[in-house]
Amino acid sequence: MPSETLVMIPPLMCDARIFSHQIRELSKEHAVMIAPATRGERMEEIASQILTWAPSKFALAGAGLGGMVAMEVIRRASDRVTRIALIDTSAQADTPEIAAAREAQIIAARSGRMDDVLQHEMNSTWMAPNTDKAAMIQLLKEMGHGLGAEVYVRQARALQRRKDQQATLRKIKQPAVVLCGRFNGQFPLKRQEFMAEMIPYGHLEVIEQGGYLTTAEAPEAVTDALRRWMKMPLMLRP
Repeated sequence: MPSETLVMIPPLMCDARIFSHQIRELSKEHAVMIAPATRGERMEEIASQILTWAPSKFALAGAGLGGMVAMEVIRRASDRVTRIALIDTSAQADTPEIAAAREAQIIAARSGRMDDVLQHEMNSTWMAPNTDKAAMIQLLKEMGHGLGAEVYVRQARALQRRKDQQATLRKIKQPAVVLCGRFNGQFPLKRQEFMAEMIPYGHLEVIEQGGYLTTAEAPEAVTDALRRWMKMPLMLRP
């Protein structure tokens, strides 16, 4: 039986480099595809685009914004997703306050102040204590400037407009893992525990040396966790 293709969706203003270790190691055993969440101003649009080119069946992993897209993908095409990994993300919609606060950053991006926008989006206090914060911030700046202001505006709009996906979690019958960094200040551990409890066959894996960018802060631990998840037996759904 051929191995499953793994489709990975990066977080806000990140490209494939955020998954560098996972791509290098997991591609020894599986086809690994990166699905940029860069087109469309709604999660529904981004998910639809991914489904147009993704394989007929695939394993799905998303981090941050990518995890939110992944939930929309499985909501609308559950029969195509063999398993799902949600990494440092949230199933809840933006609060009105957070959604409104994104407008200032959208205006800044449109006016050419991407340095200010990226500085706002990068919070070193959300990273693990042992993370090389200077190197991580430099990587985030490179990825962010590479994607540019138009992508930021589209992604910010998708975040503003996203729906609550907690009902989607309760319907997931595939092997599922919720991965989170112990020191993630953006999506705290309690919230991740709650997400994992809502998924019928879900389980939580805490990455002890991870923060809000766990795939890059603790890459070996994340890769090991994803490898275990990829080896979980597929279950028949009722």
